[in-house]
Amino acid sequence: MKRVALLTGFVFFTTMAAVAQNQPTAMNQGQMDRLDRDKNGAVERSEYQAFMTSAFASMDKNRDGSLNSDEVARVLTVQQFAAIDANGDGKASQNEFLNRVMADFKAADRGGDGTLQ
Repeated sequence: MKRVALLTGFVFFTTMAAVAQNQPTAMNQGQMDRLDRDKNGAVERSEYQAFMTSAFASMDKNRDGSLNSDEVARVLTVQQFAAIDANGDGKASQNEFLNRVMADFKAADRGGDGTLQ
């Protein structure tokens, strides 16, 4: 579970940084391989969403259906958490989390084909 959270933080941070700099996502091959469940050489939207859904569950330590800053302090910066917490209530619901990471996926999908390569 710790690996899932760390990879989530890295994938999220990498995607956020690349989007902010208007650059393609820079995941290394090991991360791509882990997310690429069907081993077709690309991370498809559905694979990324399934991974992030699982990552949310693993980070939600108190199982209340939302993330707070303490639960994600090891994997997300304050700025990343603020970007997820769309309504600014100090917690991120699964919907807020998935909306943010999937928007980042879409922004990183330069080819517009629903994959990251």
